[in-house]
Amino acid sequence: MEIILKYLDSIIRVLSFIVLPFLCGGLVQKIRSYSQGRVGAPVFQILYDTWRMIRKKPVDGPFSGFFTEASPIIACLSGVAVWSLTSFEWGSFLLIPFLIGIMRFALLAYSVENGTSFAGMGAAREVILYVFCEPIMILVLVVFESHLVFNANFASLAFGGLFLLGTSLIILAELAKPPFDDPRTHLELTMVHEAMLLEASGSRRALFEMAQQFKTCALFLFVAKMGVYHGEFFLSRSVPTFWLDVVAVIGALFVSVCVGYIEANSTRRKWLWVPELLGLNFIFMLFLGILLKLG
Repeated sequence: MEIILKYLDSIIRVLSFIVLPFLCGGLVQKIRSYSQGRVGAPVFQILYDTWRMIRKKPVDGPFSGFFTEASPIIACLSGVAVWSLTSFEWGSFLLIPFLIGIMRFALLAYSVENGTSFAGMGAAREVILYVFCEPIMILVLVVFESHLVFNANFASLAFGGLFLLGTSLIILAELAKPPFDDPRTHLELTMVHEAMLLEASGSRRALFEMAQQFKTCALFLFVAKMGVYHGEFFLSRSVPTFWLDVVAVIGALFVSVCVGYIEANSTRRKWLWVPELLGLNFIFMLFLGILLKLG
């Protein structure tokens, strides 16, 4: 029994590393369908679609070159690195913005090299989101790496809730979810993330989709671990390590449910509204982080 408990933590992390990326994305789509009164596709439909696309030969445009071939691989490897960092914690979480930046660079290079107008427009909007999101993400990670503990009192829970609200806005912006982007849209003029992948097909599209799923699950698990690692309930008791991992996985699934519900019941806002909201969120998170550190 002791041997099983010794390796149970590693087993849970390996299983979640394999299953959770496709489960979280599928759960978002399933909850969105249920919220709209539809049955929706199976939970693992993303896995089926990825396996179907990865066996197809991509169709290249007339302007395709080095980045057309290399960008999907770079993006997928960066996604695996982000997901493994969040799952196994082999390094500091401050590496997350840099790994996501590599993934975003690969996506931007792919979209710009193909030379389509819609891809260029989506790339420009993606850069704007990157400029406003990354400073806030670094602030959140600095707080995560600190020894801050949320106690079981009203003031601490209120500050924790506000901090979680600001973090959720950044997660939605990073994942191109409403109100910043609408992954369900079929209008090229309103696309951000999808506009850059209009020319992707076959195995390259599959690699980009896998990278997106890895990033999605990594951010969901990060939000869950933020509550687990900084909650007084978990820190004040001798809780086994594998139970913390189980709670974190359940928390990631709960975040998936919340994002699916938000995606079904919210719409994309005007683009001019997006930088203003992210700028105000940066100021809000900066002052809130200072108050949390002083408290």
